[in-house]
Amino acid sequence: MNAEAYLGLGANLGQPAQTFKSALQRISGFAEILGTSSLYRSEPFGFADQPPFTNAAAKISTDLSPPALLKELQTVEKDLGKKVIRENGPRVIDLDLLLYGDLSLQSDELVLPHPGILMRDFVLLPLMELSPDLSHPQWGPQTLKSALGGLQKRFVGEGPGNRSDWT
Repeated sequence: MNAEAYLGLGANLGQPAQTFKSALQRISGFAEILGTSSLYRSEPFGFADQPPFTNAAAKISTDLSPPALLKELQTVEKDLGKKVIRENGPRVIDLDLLLYGDLSLQSDELVLPHPGILMRDFVLLPLMELSPDLSHPQWGPQTLKSALGGLQKRFVGEGPGNRSDWT
């Protein structure tokens, strides 16, 4: 049984667009890529003394369970050279499993939907490109669009230089 899932991609070291392409090529070995967003340039979240981030989202179809999918994503990160120096610190690649259908899950390894989705424009904007009216039972009537309107702090700057195509 296949499930639709959404992934967040982020990086601020190396060449993010090329790294994202390499990541998606690897991901296509265990999931079907249904769509990708534009690239979004954002200020760092958490640890501010680092380069700006590039973020994107991908919609996939997979027959893997959420824990198995997470494990595969972590393998892709490792293969592409991810090293965590500090939480929210600089990285060559970060792959987050944001949503897996309507599933709600909480374990030591994985929380679904990802708890940061509705609070971070660098996650919301790429997701909205793929599915603007996306919602989740856990969010009640709130959609990505309504969550974006309620954000107090923005990390993605305004203007054409903060959004670009890459695929």
